[in-house]
Amino acid sequence: MGGQTEDLLRRLAYNEESSARAVLTLAPGRSNSEVAGLTPKLTALVRLAALIALDAPTPSLCWAAEQAACAGASVGEIVGVLVTVAPEVGLSRVVSAAPRVALAIGYETGVEPDDWGLRRE
Repeated sequence: MGGQTEDLLRRLAYNEESSARAVLTLAPGRSNSEVAGLTPKLTALVRLAALIALDAPTPSLCWAAEQAACAGASVGEIVGVLVTVAPEVGLSRVVSAAPRVALAIGYETGVEPDDWGLRRE
């Protein structure tokens, strides 16, 4: 692990205030992904995964999926994020996110918004 990377992890582990502020705040003209060394596409896919895990609202998921597509992610990669995080986030999050991710990429699931994750037989 590089010296700067190791130092950042150490400072974050100790909840060092300036380091925490630096990773939670976007500096003008610089993104966290640039600091982390991630490509814009990978950053957008990671952001989508985080929003799925948080059960973020539909507009946030749509925005993240659109950002991923604009960064060069394919529809398969966007759906792949949902599949990849499924074991960690659980079935309820996947069921909740699937129709909303589908909406974001222009697919129709046939599930009405009021039914998202609330189907009762």
